[in-house]
Order: sequence, then structure tokens, then C-alpha cells
Amino acid sequence: MQTVKLHTKARITAFGTYVPEHRLTNEDLSAMVDTNHEWIVQRTGMIERRIVGPDTYASDLAYHAVLNLTERHGVDVQTIDALLVATSTPDAFFPSTAALVQARLGISNAMALDISNACAGFVSAMQVAIGLIDSGMHRKVLVIGSEVLTRAVDYQDRSTCILFGDGAGAILLEAGTEQSCFIASGSLTMGDTGGVLHRRAIAERIGDIEMRADGTLFQNGREVYKWALQQIPAGVKRILKEAGYSADQVDQFVPHSANLRMIESICERSGIPIEHTLTSVQYYGNTSAASIPLAIAEGLKDGRLQPGHLTLLYGFGGGFSQAILLLRWPSF
Repeated sequence: MQTVKLHTKARITAFGTYVPEHRLTNEDLSAMVDTNHEWIVQRTGMIERRIVGPDTYASDLAYHAVLNLTERHGVDVQTIDALLVATSTPDAFFPSTAALVQARLGISNAMALDISNACAGFVSAMQVAIGLIDSGMHRKVLVIGSEVLTRAVDYQDRSTCILFGDGAGAILLEAGTEQSCFIASGSLTMGDTGGVLHRRAIAERIGDIEMRADGTLFQNGREVYKWALQQIPAGVKRILKEAGYSADQVDQFVPHSANLRMIESICERSGIPIEHTLTSVQYYGNTSAASIPLAIAEGLKDGRLQPGHLTLLYGFGGGFSQAILLLRWPSF
């Protein structure tokens, strides 16, 4: 894994989220597939998830997350000069979901780009934003994670349909003169594992693996779980060591909210107490690129995440990619 200490001008200045109103509970799912509330909670920790209506897409959720950000922090969107959307469920291959959000916001002079890195996408997009700012090409970069995963699951497959939900989060990074909140960054991709977790676009196969023709996602849950428990604790330990910190100094760990049981095991192996871990999995399910901002929102709402907290964001998922940022949560 490539890990680096950051000497960056980028800082976080605003944050917002959005989830659809409609809830899909475990009881609802038990009427659709052979499952029940106790079975789902025991294996995943999930109670409910939010789902979009038939005419709602990733760009819609992203737009409303940005509105939430502007309402919270009084941001003038016309000052934003770059917009990145992390999503695995874009409205279309092209135009990009970012372009659709840019148009709806009326930001005529901003660069717009989608980031496709599955559940690591939000943190990866933040890393790209830091690079854009430090290069001098952009000064205000809006990063959004937005997913409508319930549009991409087979509701006859109980191994996947119980897991996923819809939502979006947005964060604004700006160039500044004061000390940045960012401390260190890490990233890694293991592209030879694509057959374990995938969703078809144009190709019919990945190597010897034939993908589902209907475009619904496939996940080998056992292999994903095994991989995460091998890779994520090692990544946590490495970036903390490189940055000069220990696990007991982490105030809030914010991993991708894939599965609460997985997160509990990762925490145990990483040395970070579950009490110092923010998740969004219980009431939102696995929202891929939106799961980390939704977890941050929960921490801000209940006061567990405070300015100055040493915070570790850890995205991981399909393609077997990992994206990590260590930072001091800012005051804004």
C-alpha cells in the first residue's frame, strides 16, 4: 500500500447529506425473500435502509446533498470550480452524473467528473480533490458520494438484496493558508480480484467469470469478508505507523459501512474500539460511496465527532480498492 504524509493546502469547509424518505425494513424484505429480521440483524447489523422511488437517480440524491451543504454552511455554489461525484450507479455512462449535477446547480464554469471506485469512491474522490487543489488547478472542489444501489440488486437474491440502500453525502474542500486538517493518505487496488464483486456494463465476462446479463450486482460475500479482515486491519496499522500515531489515539474510525459484523471484526483486529467507530449501516444499509459521509453525519448529529478529533476515513470495496485519509476533523 502506498501511504504518504500530506503537506497540503486543502481544508474541509462544508458538509451535507441526503437520504430518500422511503424506508425498506427487514420485515418488508421478509415478505419478498426467504429471510427474517433476526437473521438479517445477526449477520449484518442492519435494521432498515432507504430506497429511492421509480423516478429518482444518483444525480437527484447528489443534488439534494449539495443543497443540504449549502443550507448548513451558506456556501455560494457559483464559487465552486470543480465537482467530483463518486458513484457506482450513475444515471448514464455519459453524460457523467457530475455533469448532470453541475447543470442542475447552474455552475457554468466548473469542471465536472465522475469517480468510479465502488465503496472506496468517496475517499478516493477526496484524494483527487486534494491533488487538484495542491496542483493549483482548482481552489474549491465539491466531492459527492451518491448511490442508488437498490436499482442494481436482484430482489430474489437474499444474499445481496438485504444489504444495500440509497443515499448521498457531499463535502467541500478549499485551498487555504492555515494548517490543513489532512495528515496522511493511503491507497491500494487489487484488480485481479474483480470476479468476487462486480456489476456488468458492456463486457459479458471478467476473465473466466460471466457477469449477470440483467446488470444486477454480484457479490461473493464470504470472499469479500475474508479479504476485508486480512487487508483492512493491516492498512489501518500501516497508515497510523507511517503518520506516527497508534490505534489508541484514534478518536473516530470511519470505515465503509459494508456490514456491522465485518466492522466489529475489523475493529477487534485493528485495536480500535467499536465505541470509537462511526457507521451508517444500521439504518441505511450498505450505501457504497455514500456510506462514509452518512456515518460522519451520524457522528456530527450525536456529538461523537468533534473538531480536533483524530479521524481515520477508510474506504474499501469492489476492484478490491482501498482509499484512506487520516485527518483532524475541522471546525467550520
